[in-house]
Amino acid sequence: MAGDHKSIMAKNGGGPAVKDPSDHFTLFVPSHDVRCDIANQKMWWAFLASSMVTFFGGLFIILLWRTLKYLWTVCCHCNAKKKEVHRITTGDGIKRADREDAAASEVGWMTSVKDWAGVMISAQTLTGRVLVVLVFALSIGALVIYFIDSSKPIESCQNFYKDITLQTDMAFNVFFLLYFGLRFIAANDKLWFWLEVNSVVDFFTVPPVFVSVYLSRSWLGLRFLRALRLIQFSEILQFLNILKTSNSIKLVNLCSIFISTWLTAAGFIHLVENSGDPWESFKNSQALSYWECVYLLMVTMSTVGYGDVYAKTTLGRLFMVFFILGGLAMFASYVPEIIELIGNRKKYGGSYSAVNGRKHIVVCGHITLESVSNFLKDFLHKDRDDVNVEIVFLHNISPNLELEALFKRHFTQVEFYQGSVLNPHDLARVKIESADACLILANKYCADPDAEDASNIMRVISIKNYHPKIRIITQMLQYHNKAHLLNIPSWTWKEGDDAICLAELKLGFIAQSCLAQGLSTMLANLFSMRSFIKIEEDTWQKYYLEGVANEMYTEYLSSAFVGLSFPVICELCYVKLKLLLIAIEYKSDQRESSTLINPGNHVKMQEGTLGFFIASDAKEVKRALFYCKACHDDITDPKRIKKCGCKKSKTSIYKTMGLACCFRCCRSGRCCSCMPVSVRCSSTSPRRGNPPSAVSVSDCSSAVRAFEEDQQSALSPKKKQRNGGTRNSPNSSPKIMRHDPLLIPGSEQIETMDENIKKYDSTGMFHWCPSKDIEKVLLTRSEAAMTVLSGHVVVCIFGDVKSALIGLRNFVMPLRASNFHYHELKHIVFVGSLEYLKREWETLHNFPKVSILPGTPLSRADLRAVNINLCDMCVILSANQNNIDDASLQDKECILASLNIKSMQFDDSIGVLQANSQGFTPPGMDRSSPENSPVHGLVRQTSVTTGANIPIITELVNDSNVQFLDQDDDDDPDTELYLTQPFACGTAFAVSVLDSLMSATYFNDNILTLIRTLVTGGATPELEGLLAEENALRGGYSTPQTLANRDRCRVAQLALYDGPFADLGDGGCYGDLFCKALKTYNMLCFGIYRLRDAHLNTQSQCTKRYVITNPPYAFELVPSDLIFCLMQFDHNAGHSRTSLCHSSHSSHSSSKKSSSVHSIPTANRTNRTKSRDLRDKQNATMINRVGQEKTWFTDEPAKTHLRTMQLRPVNTLTVNQISQNKPTSSLIQPIREAEDEC
Repeated sequence: MAGDHKSIMAKNGGGPAVKDPSDHFTLFVPSHDVRCDIANQKMWWAFLASSMVTFFGGLFIILLWRTLKYLWTVCCHCNAKKKEVHRITTGDGIKRADREDAAASEVGWMTSVKDWAGVMISAQTLTGRVLVVLVFALSIGALVIYFIDSSKPIESCQNFYKDITLQTDMAFNVFFLLYFGLRFIAANDKLWFWLEVNSVVDFFTVPPVFVSVYLSRSWLGLRFLRALRLIQFSEILQFLNILKTSNSIKLVNLCSIFISTWLTAAGFIHLVENSGDPWESFKNSQALSYWECVYLLMVTMSTVGYGDVYAKTTLGRLFMVFFILGGLAMFASYVPEIIELIGNRKKYGGSYSAVNGRKHIVVCGHITLESVSNFLKDFLHKDRDDVNVEIVFLHNISPNLELEALFKRHFTQVEFYQGSVLNPHDLARVKIESADACLILANKYCADPDAEDASNIMRVISIKNYHPKIRIITQMLQYHNKAHLLNIPSWTWKEGDDAICLAELKLGFIAQSCLAQGLSTMLANLFSMRSFIKIEEDTWQKYYLEGVANEMYTEYLSSAFVGLSFPVICELCYVKLKLLLIAIEYKSDQRESSTLINPGNHVKMQEGTLGFFIASDAKEVKRALFYCKACHDDITDPKRIKKCGCKKSKTSIYKTMGLACCFRCCRSGRCCSCMPVSVRCSSTSPRRGNPPSAVSVSDCSSAVRAFEEDQQSALSPKKKQRNGGTRNSPNSSPKIMRHDPLLIPGSEQIETMDENIKKYDSTGMFHWCPSKDIEKVLLTRSEAAMTVLSGHVVVCIFGDVKSALIGLRNFVMPLRASNFHYHELKHIVFVGSLEYLKREWETLHNFPKVSILPGTPLSRADLRAVNINLCDMCVILSANQNNIDDASLQDKECILASLNIKSMQFDDSIGVLQANSQGFTPPGMDRSSPENSPVHGLVRQTSVTTGANIPIITELVNDSNVQFLDQDDDDDPDTELYLTQPFACGTAFAVSVLDSLMSATYFNDNILTLIRTLVTGGATPELEGLLAEENALRGGYSTPQTLANRDRCRVAQLALYDGPFADLGDGGCYGDLFCKALKTYNMLCFGIYRLRDAHLNTQSQCTKRYVITNPPYAFELVPSDLIFCLMQFDHNAGHSRTSLCHSSHSSHSSSKKSSSVHSIPTANRTNRTKSRDLRDKQNATMINRVGQEKTWFTDEPAKTHLRTMQLRPVNTLTVNQISQNKPTSSLIQPIREAEDEC
């Protein structure tokens, strides 16, 4: 038949089929280059046979070797037993056995090769890692070659010398063969090695390549098994140190297993469908590309099965049946887990990329919507200069939607990363080593403050361990936990590390309000950034908000101020520059800084002095730096003061001081007498390393050369005394020292009298007494009632045996500062649970004038017993606030106590006392006081008949609860705390106002030093170190050095209706008062405490007052105003024997008082002798009845009697109307003290 003789085309690399002329058969003529057998002959069995023979042949050899080895071992074991018996019987086998054991202990060459091969493939060395990665990369390359070849027929003839893909695949497989040999040598169990997946892949991929070269024929075959190498992808990434977390490793494992199984199965379907079934002579094949098979497997695993592509061969369908079972299970388990892992990946898990030229800080700790919003509002306030700082928040919990929205609103300056500062990897992510600082926020509302502090301390340890040089500013809740920070070796305040103790500052602010009510509000507003809110109406809010817009800034003083005294510069800044300078900072030769608050006229400014200013924004403070006398002397508008181009030489600086002639005299080698004594000193050569001093020294030798030395030494700690001696000032201490008190007239006799009595602590900063048992200071209700307390401080405290300690020592210390004389100390009476106060007593037992009345602040009987209507201040504190989840109920105890006191009614007890005290001077100036006394003649309050007139300050936790303190205010519940009436009046204080200190401290760490100096009464790093060692103050003998520490400023409050400033009280200008107080008494005024309705000019005015910070020069004064001022220490106030020197520094919200010095006229002393003796006998009899068992006032100085009662002076009707609420303190002493001093 013709069909039998059809010519058959041979696909043999171009070899043509030649037809014989007889048409009986066709000859196939192969080409010269390729040897390919009969056309259309399938050789797949040869490729498969090579793999099967290799696999089963090797398996047979391994099993045969194991069998022979087993038989050999059994035989040798029998022979060994016989030899052992022979050696034992003959007795000569011991040495032979030793030699055999020694030979066995030597490592053979096979073992060495095996160890070498194991090291090569284990990735333990760099060579091994390179080899493993290279094998994986070549396996992926071989898989890519398979993908390329899959577009060709399953079996075809190929010329090895011309086919590049075949050559490449051959090279890869030769490398795989060598690597297989290494793995085989290193394998301990050859059988399991022969059966593992990677070995099976090599069996079915390597031998067919050699066969294809031999036959010049390519069979796609089982080369798809190379996709199983993808399973090792996670191991390779781990070797490269790319995968580090368990989630990432698990995700890569799942993905690699799923993808490799998918691709391998698709390769098998591609093979059988394009080949057909063998028993059907491969006639049922269908043409499917590899990627169509991949698609088929995916829709099959997902059980979708569209039907557009399906298997036709029996082998393909049979494989699909089994694959659906495994593939569906894998798809149903792997895919959801992969999606979950991808979904659970941290949205904020990246790394921070630092921007060149821009600093960044890391904020961690308690990250919530409230804490972050408060921080950002203050940190990014517009009143600051351009804040070119990026804020990076790091927290281990992802932010909620509100917090996330807040971050998005500030996306240009804020970034958030999820992680923990306890994890070094997370610290590396936020680039902590290049951060400018790290700020740690604390949870002020936590139930366990000690646990919160411990968490923050651990954060500090972790950060410092990672990068010791990083600057850390952390919030601490409890004062005693600050000591643990000192145990961290790299923690040092010299490098900018600061701990803001909220309890210390909160109680310090409240204590200062006992001395000058409203001061807590003023200071809180000063270091908080507030925007100016303009009000057109003439209300009290208008003046209050004008003061709220002021903040505290620092700036270096212009060279134009060199040589001028501090009061002169302060007056010039206020009058001309519209700036209020309150303090300066200097650095000693040891580069340790100190802060001087209103140091007085003995201080002469020099180059490089840093000033602390109160101003409305940072741009205004630049005037102090830009001011030039030559260019700006005639300018009246301070806004026109800009930077000028003047360059002052040293000669011009001398001229500024009026010392040009001395400069020439000094240069010519002779000295003259025209140099002021205050700047004559010894000289050394100038050094440029240190900034110039801010305090000029006084010596009587060599004028100008010493001045030059002072120009280059930053506030030299060696200040010459009037006798020419020198004294080193304590380093890094915020003490304000001017004179040696032993050189002050009138001080030698007093200070040397009791030099062997410990009256102050070892630092000289606080009054001290020997420790007392708590039983000695306890008062019963009847004992307290018999002791007519007056001018004291009542502390109502809620707490029990389980309550967290709030640290009452931080409240008492400012009230026991040594810059008060002993008789000026206000008596402190605690009313509360005895169990709680016993826990606090360990830190209070060294302070004088402290008593305890066990009871409850809600008991009116207890409050009446301590004469709360006669107190200078009532403080309401609670240690139970954070134990309640409901925020609105956290302050319930304090609110109830405050409302309870305000609703109490009292008799006119003061009027009765005043009627019997005709010997006292009428209210007003003490005419017998020295004319140069800065504060005197201020009266005590009038009769307090209602609790609403009792001065109260209440601590709050929740800001919104302030609306419940005053029932007559109109504050909205959503009003910010600083805008509410109780806060503006100084009757409420919340710890949230201290949040602003974090950003304020970051921008200027001197601000925290100044605040702590003003608030704590003189706490220093040295004192903190002592408290960390002993947890108690240690007494010390009075020395000139410790007594000099008393010479520091304190806050006072002055009334204007009488006294040295009475002429300015009625319609005068605040600026005139400022200048007069500064020039006359070196007293620095910085605010007004004004009646709320003073602007209404009505007869019946509200007794509440509000704070006005830094009023302008032309601000009009009214007689009822109280002036906040920084008062110099008065050395003579405590030594006078002719007057009752009780300077007051407190104020009331209802009954205001002021500082006065009341003398008892000599003519009246005789008239009072009989009545006084009679009262003394009665009181002594009354006290002795209970004094046999206890002594209440055991802290009084030696040779003094027990305190009995305090009287108040007569007040005239006029003064009663004007000064109904004037600030005073214990102006009227017990009669016993009056007799002693008179």
